[in-house]
Amino acid sequence: MAVSKTNKKRGALGKGLGALLQDSPQKGKTEGEVSHPIAGIFEIGLEEIQVNPFQPRTHFDKTSLEELAESIKVQGIIQPITVRKLADKEYQLISGERRYQASKIAGLDKIPAYVRLANDQQMLEMALIENIQRENLNALEIAHSYQRLLSECDLKQEQLGDRVGKNRTTVNNYLRLLKLPPDIQAGIRDQKISMGHARALINIEDVDKQLAIFKRMVTEDLSVRKVEALVKELSEGREKKEMPETPGLDPVKKYEINKLQQKLASHFGTKVSLKADKKDKGEIKIPFHSTNDLNRILEILDLI
Repeated sequence: MAVSKTNKKRGALGKGLGALLQDSPQKGKTEGEVSHPIAGIFEIGLEEIQVNPFQPRTHFDKTSLEELAESIKVQGIIQPITVRKLADKEYQLISGERRYQASKIAGLDKIPAYVRLANDQQMLEMALIENIQRENLNALEIAHSYQRLLSECDLKQEQLGDRVGKNRTTVNNYLRLLKLPPDIQAGIRDQKISMGHARALINIEDVDKQLAIFKRMVTEDLSVRKVEALVKELSEGREKKEMPETPGLDPVKKYEINKLQQKLASHFGTKVSLKADKKDKGEIKIPFHSTNDLNRILEILDLI
């Protein structure tokens, strides 16, 4: 019985990208010749692929993988994974680990892969940026990825911002999450609190007070606005104790100083102390907590 053109077309789409690639001869290869790909898209055996040691995602949801595996059984692989060639029939995953793991669950033997040439640093940078831009990473995973790009790929914050399409302030807000104590970082990872909650807590220097508010926000399911109000109340109370008012200082001048202090703190991503007297003399203090933190501040000041 003759098969219609429509049925042929549906059959081709149902095979997925892997089958379409398999149906087409590889450029430059004669029939029966063993393939040793250097660059391009090829069908590669799953057993020939090693997982990516630079993968920023540490947890893959089992249910989500099984759902993807069912989709792959029906539609095939729509988008190739990316690998680098290590040796003959030996590759290392750069990006696409969810597709790779789901393909194994689906019972596939081969998977379409784009083969790239890359050294360890290039591979790390590609893997981190690929995941940051395309995967649903939580805020803490993004923060760790940004930190690895800065330290291991020797990028500056402006370069990092250009790579991931974010401005310096956004990048810095993620990096500040890494200053929080482990319990609060775990809360971000487990989605008990949002990045907005965490950003409010960063402005508290006392770790015990950070943890106290964190426990309260989780127990009482506080909104970000409520947490910001608690932090502001705590901060204003401390400032009244630590910074007694200068006798005779004009109220308008005090307001301007406080506002400028807040702007500086937001710009540098850390608490800034700004003091002034009636003669407009004073000082600015910008604390740092590590060598990396100092370098970050010096970079913002364009001194390195």
